[in-house]
Amino acid sequence: MQYPGRTIKLGEGDAAVVKALKTALNKALVLRGDAAVPLDPDNPSFGPRMKQAVQLFQARHLDVQGQPLKIDGEVGALTWAALFGQWRVPRSDAVADAFLGAVLGKAGEAADAGVREQPRNSNRGPEVDEYLRRAGVKPGLAWCCAFTYWCFDEAAGDVQRDNPMLRTAGCLMHWNKAESRGARRIAAKDAVADPALVTPGMVFIMDFGGGLGHTGFVERVEGGFVHTIEGNTDASQGREGGGVYRLARKLTSINKGFIDYAGV
Repeated sequence: MQYPGRTIKLGEGDAAVVKALKTALNKALVLRGDAAVPLDPDNPSFGPRMKQAVQLFQARHLDVQGQPLKIDGEVGALTWAALFGQWRVPRSDAVADAFLGAVLGKAGEAADAGVREQPRNSNRGPEVDEYLRRAGVKPGLAWCCAFTYWCFDEAAGDVQRDNPMLRTAGCLMHWNKAESRGARRIAAKDAVADPALVTPGMVFIMDFGGGLGHTGFVERVEGGFVHTIEGNTDASQGREGGGVYRLARKLTSINKGFIDYAGV
């Protein structure tokens, strides 16, 4: 069964989904001899015992990237993929909007070129200074959002059109004012429940509190994961890294949401 596009939890009313989950949980847990199973697939209720079985499965299995599952007794995209296989959750690597494809291409070129800060941990360097200048701010500041603006600006210049992205180096400013530029916003909770809402070419926004954020591009989607291209980061997935990198992040780590400029 394909992932139904919502988080499955206590009180779920779709009997077919509950039956499929109980059958899969029985198969996964009975093979281990666990006393918490079997569940009755013909009982359409997602009750406390089923929640315990989901928690037990989550405690004893990893997601498709080999990382621990969140033990919450709810079946989101990551737990669904661990139960049924990654091909049973949304996957997307095609950019439907031609302009966003060109923007993503600019980001990919920077990642392939290995853009890095010079010197290390300085928020400076020939490319980094240009990203910040293009976004209208001084050198030496955090530059992840300036990088996304530069990618939009380069792609817009190539086809002699206006840049649709808000001119800013502030991630949260971008989130707050993106709709004023005609963009569509997808809240994090909606994206986690239904990864099919997220498509390549979108901009992700993370909020760390205190006005601090981080941003980058979605390059492709694989179930509960987004593969990204982002600046001012590194393999630690922090917001103050030293270059432009391709990374894989859990959708649940994108705690603000996604901005879509398709058609703008």
